Amino acid sequence: MKVVVLGCGVIGVTTAYYLAKQGHQVVVVDRQPGPALETSFANAGQISPGYSAPWAAPGIPLKALKWMLQSHSPLVIHPQLDSLFLHWLWQMLANCTSKRYAINKARMVRLATYSKQCLVSLRESLALNFEGRELGTLQLFRTAKQLRAIDKDIKVLEQYQVPYERLDVAGCINIEPALSDQQHKIVGGLRLPYDETGDCYLFSQVLMEQAKQLGATFLFNKKILGINATSTEVKNLVLEEGVIDGDCYVVALGAYSPALLTWLGIKLPVYPVKGYSLTIPIQNTEMAPCSTVMDETYKVAVTRFDQRLRVGGTAELAGFDLSLQEARRKTLAYVVSDLFPNAGNVTDSEFWAGLRPMTPDGTPVVGSTSLTNLYLNTGHGTLGWTMCCGSAKLLADQITGNTPEIDPEGLAISRYSK
Repeated sequence: MKVVVLGCGVIGVTTAYYLAKQGHQVVVVDRQPGPALETSFANAGQISPGYSAPWAAPGIPLKALKWMLQSHSPLVIHPQLDSLFLHWLWQMLANCTSKRYAINKARMVRLATYSKQCLVSLRESLALNFEGRELGTLQLFRTAKQLRAIDKDIKVLEQYQVPYERLDVAGCINIEPALSDQQHKIVGGLRLPYDETGDCYLFSQVLMEQAKQLGATFLFNKKILGINATSTEVKNLVLEEGVIDGDCYVVALGAYSPALLTWLGIKLPVYPVKGYSLTIPIQNTEMAPCSTVMDETYKVAVTRFDQRLRVGGTAELAGFDLSLQEARRKTLAYVVSDLFPNAGNVTDSEFWAGLRPMTPDGTPVVGSTSLTNLYLNTGHGTLGWTMCCGSAKLLADQITGNTPEIDPEGLAISRYSK
């Protein structure tokens, strides 16, 4: 079967690989000159099944108001008279209940845990160099109040059988020795040893090459103009150069997926949430973290690659605006300088922003649609790197007709019509 994949971020690349692995003729189309040049390019670098949880949770609306009032706020909202945004926000607030949180959390953990298993299998079978590390994530707390609040988080981790370690200050220093000189700034931590790190952009490049060896074709610098379809199926994909015919189509366009789907009368509640990162060359290895350190106060992650630090965080609701805001850079620079002041020179950093495709319930949209040959793999929010392999393998099995290895309940777009 010929499958046309729209989008070549980490989601599109992994989808192409698993489809090609199952014997399909795969064609990937993207407007960029290469893979993973948008949202996947410079994310925080975390592969974190343990942190797979929806933003929509009880108490979040009040927390959001407090965050926006603090210095170096992790959340910024630019008020907009945008009906799509207002509808998405209303849906998100409707999910901020204990019942909805439990449902959404269960779906996300199921997919994220499976995705980690798929990544492990890939790593065992392929030579993939993406500067990966299997050293876990350390969540740092600066106040006693934060430390007391983790009892709720631990109950959730235990409920979903996620391994964890509750650490005092000495325990944090043992895991991340570079924090030694700054230990007076923290009161403890929570470590998730099952988490990993790695450069999502490098991963996408090397996996694309593996997909090519399986026969997949990648078409870059291609502008998608639309989709021709009947009321029951897609006929072809329209490009500036002409049309591409296929037996099956997968939309993996991240935050840009809803705009294309409107051609087909499909309403996908995905909204762009802008995230920022700094990439800093490491100058003093001993003063840099070993893996990922998450600062709970500022919601900023500092991740170690081979010779670089990736500092990622903040959530900005500003539509499709990709401009780089100096205030966001200052927040990222403050956190990394405060925790690891001698690791590298922040003035030498590369500043970047990308649009995370966020659903109102936090769960990505993976699966079939009302059109018989159209599938979706999008809406992963901040967890595209974490969930990419599992989402792609699940979708490839569905397209091929194989029995999925996990329950796909609640992952398809049909959940929004209920």
